[in-house]
Amino acid sequence: MKKERLLDLFFLVGIVVKGIDGVVELVGGAVLAFVSPARLNALAQSLTASELRDDPHDVVANLVRHGASHLGAADTRFYAAYLLLHGVVKVAIVIALFRGSRKVYPWAIGALVVFLIIQFYELATAPTVGVVVLTVLDAIIIALTWREWRHDRTLHETWRTTLHWLRGRPAPESA
Repeated sequence: MKKERLLDLFFLVGIVVKGIDGVVELVGGAVLAFVSPARLNALAQSLTASELRDDPHDVVANLVRHGASHLGAADTRFYAAYLLLHGVVKVAIVIALFRGSRKVYPWAIGALVVFLIIQFYELATAPTVGVVVLTVLDAIIIALTWREWRHDRTLHETWRTTLHWLRGRPAPESA
């Protein structure tokens, strides 16, 4: 039973993280859609200046500068559209799950599988540690979402049961 509750907890945390990730993608996509590549480059230079003064070999700061300096208008539009689409889909799925819809599980699984296929393509063409981590996490979320769908529970039911477990109380009876 403890394993089941831990899986429930991981599922809930994963859904919250997906929601936050979706909002971050929406904000990032909006920024890319409305800010010119030159302005993004200037912003990256400004944001990383003090870090690179302290440590000229800082990996993250150098990656940010490198990425911003190589963005063209077409790249920016593509990344903006990609992030906006990702963000809208993730936020919509998370909202539907929080509203208690069981019907959203197959849609969530389908959307995540599409994202997974895109990530596999990214791994084949330009592998990065970030995409590997994202791919593994998405695969886990897909498996946990499938599990929830199989158990025919709403997010509210899983949430309530998990909170009772965390507080050391008996789980409420299912409705």
